[in-house]
Amino acid sequence: MTERAEHIIDSWPEESREAAQLVVDKYGEPTESTPSQLVWRNVGPWKRLVATKEFYEHNFPAPHIDAVESFIDYAVPTEMATPLAKYDGSVVVERTAGEVSARCHDEEANNLALNLMHDIVQGKKSVDEARDYYAKEFLDFRRGKPTPYMEKLRFTPGNGASGAPDERVISESDIEEAKAEGSAKA
Repeated sequence: MTERAEHIIDSWPEESREAAQLVVDKYGEPTESTPSQLVWRNVGPWKRLVATKEFYEHNFPAPHIDAVESFIDYAVPTEMATPLAKYDGSVVVERTAGEVSARCHDEEANNLALNLMHDIVQGKKSVDEARDYYAKEFLDFRRGKPTPYMEKLRFTPGNGASGAPDERVISESDIEEAKAEGSAKA
């Protein structure tokens, strides 16, 4: 049985404790927990939602902390990895797993980051346009204006079969040959 989230985050730094509490308030007790992280599986639109004790300072679009990571199944074409890294360093592409995550302070900011990631992959926005829109919506949120990209994901994530295990370049015979060479030298 896992410890209650409240007890675990009680010793966390204020920044990450506050971010984790937002997730606990919305989704209840996590599926898994350790002293350094809380994990929810299949909540909301997320494959996985992780709140961590460790947090990262992030200055885009304004200084804040990143402590909550939202994961979705999403196959990112290889050629889009670099543009996505230029767009936002807190958007992480896991090509082999077929996942993309966004790490920010809260779920709404992760919605914003992932919606813009999708726009970039689909060719609807350039990296610069996405960064400009992110800043605009961030400020609109503070102004109390509508923020459609923060409300929810505006696309349907993959179904779990989006991994890209890459291509084999070493044959079984190459491995056996190398093994035999290694044994001969021993």
